[in-house]
Amino acid sequence: MRPAGGVALARYTTIGTGGPARALAEPGTLAELEQALRSAAERGLAVATVGLGSNLLVADEGVDALVLRLGGELAAAKVEGDMLVAGGGAANAVCLHRARAAGLGGLEFACAIPGTVGGGVWMNAGAYGSDWSTILERALVATCDGVGWMTPAELGLSYRHSALRHGQVVAAVELRLRPRPPAEIKAAVADLVARRKGTQPTNRRTFGSVFKNPPGELGAGRMLELCGLKGFRSGGAVISPKHANFIENAGGATTADCLALMAEARRRAREQYGVELEHEVVLLGEIGLPPI
Repeated sequence: MRPAGGVALARYTTIGTGGPARALAEPGTLAELEQALRSAAERGLAVATVGLGSNLLVADEGVDALVLRLGGELAAAKVEGDMLVAGGGAANAVCLHRARAAGLGGLEFACAIPGTVGGGVWMNAGAYGSDWSTILERALVATCDGVGWMTPAELGLSYRHSALRHGQVVAAVELRLRPRPPAEIKAAVADLVARRKGTQPTNRRTFGSVFKNPPGELGAGRMLELCGLKGFRSGGAVISPKHANFIENAGGATTADCLALMAEARRRAREQYGVELEHEVVLLGEIGLPPI
């Protein structure tokens, strides 16, 4: 573990905003992860994991916590039979590549999620009709008190949600996949990637989807578009002109700028549709959405 030394977490997030952490650790083995968690507990430090920095909005003032980025063995992936076994820090793209090479399907939807498998478990990430709950066999969760395997039921997976909280770190996962010809997997992924590029601002700095889709046929993006929010700006942040459920860093954005846009979006959705939008992005630090 080393002090962050004033290094802002903005460099570790896909949106590019956020202040410094009290400390930063990059464990590469389960033993190193356990030691970091015990050390944090001894120092009275909270713990948060950043993964690849997507789906994350960090307070501009920083985070009084130990921030973890898993590497080494904890970011590796391999195939065992019809199971993909990966560290919690393994990138979805790496896992998908391993699965395709082994002729195993079921993870194709993850090509639309620029994060890690541990992050996928944390929020039960999903896209195009599938999510982690459909493929997860079990997850190895580490805390300052030790490690243990948890089933999807024990993890409480539901729509973009799990029962996990900061201080619980997904160290490894086992994903149950199914045989599928690599050519079919490649074609399916190419189709999903093309659809994503056609509808989402993939070439801009964002943290991913802002809000969960509310019940009903009208998704969050379409609802906010009908509210006239495409291109709406606050400081250096702007609601994407391409997809209204994304916020782009248009240059010099702060987390406060992003929060202001989220508050305006929630206000208009409530005013025009009577809907209370729930944010999907994880808020890290002493921040929250302004009241509307």
